Amino acid sequence: MQQRTLGQSGLTVSALGLGCMGMSDFYAGRDDAESIRTLHRAVELGVTFFDTADMYGPYTNEELVGKALKDRRSQVVIATKFGILRDPNDPTKRGISGRPEYVRQACDASLKRLGTDYIDLYYQHRVDPNTPTEETVGAMAELVKAGKVRHLGLSEAAADTLRRAHTVHPITALQSEYSLWSRDPEDGVLQACRELGIGFVPYSPLGRGFLTGQIQKFEDLAEDDYRRHTPRFQGENFQKNLDLVARINELATEKGCTPGQLALAWVLAQGNDIVPIPGTKRVHYLEENLGALEISLSLEELAHLNSIAPKGAAAGQRYPEQMMNSVNG
Repeated sequence: MQQRTLGQSGLTVSALGLGCMGMSDFYAGRDDAESIRTLHRAVELGVTFFDTADMYGPYTNEELVGKALKDRRSQVVIATKFGILRDPNDPTKRGISGRPEYVRQACDASLKRLGTDYIDLYYQHRVDPNTPTEETVGAMAELVKAGKVRHLGLSEAAADTLRRAHTVHPITALQSEYSLWSRDPEDGVLQACRELGIGFVPYSPLGRGFLTGQIQKFEDLAEDDYRRHTPRFQGENFQKNLDLVARINELATEKGCTPGQLALAWVLAQGNDIVPIPGTKRVHYLEENLGALEISLSLEELAHLNSIAPKGAAAGQRYPEQMMNSVNG
């Protein structure tokens, strides 16, 4: 397994991680047994970087990951997140908290659910506009001093927020959406990461599955699949994005790989400080995704992909309007 180090932190992980969200939430067809098989197979194949969050489930994904990796704990790096509050009576309602007292409570709760006495990488899931970043990261830094957390991260933070956070305590990684159809981080965030020596962890590097070519019509999404409520999967946007994937698939066919593997290879080629975390709950797709590590792209092929999917190529926003207000904070 190829290895990459996140920024200047010394935290070395497999070049591809595994996003675990879909094992417990947001996508249809939860199957804990299959998810555990996928987690175990990932470790067998050399994956060491596993991503979860307290709000996935909510709470059940951390329990699942902790259970599956308990006897492999020394072999893996577990990343989890705090900061998004879900209403127990209406999980679609969201709040955000970066208050220091909440940071401490959330960490202790995650440690218990994961069944571990330390978290390798602890992210603030979304920036709280009502709590100064310095206060939130200060509380996170206390967790490092206490030995409960080893590395700190932010998710969907703007470049200026990242710089402010880094003055309080070294930030190891920034996690944000990044793929051939979501290239927002190229507008200053990636540059800030590199200036500060911070690793970059792209989530949804497969465009929430769209870039795999497996989704051909809106009805392919189960009724309880949250993507049905996402602008890029709706109306005219769906067809326009389908046309984009068709062009990516043409190049993938020439390369002898799947469109998903090509999309992951493109993200991997954007820098050795980048560690994508494609999500899946099935062994088959895990193995397919890892095949992207064997694909090398020439400068000509990269230029071709950039011409097919330049910044802004995808039709529609990546989240509904209300959720867009909490990204790049």
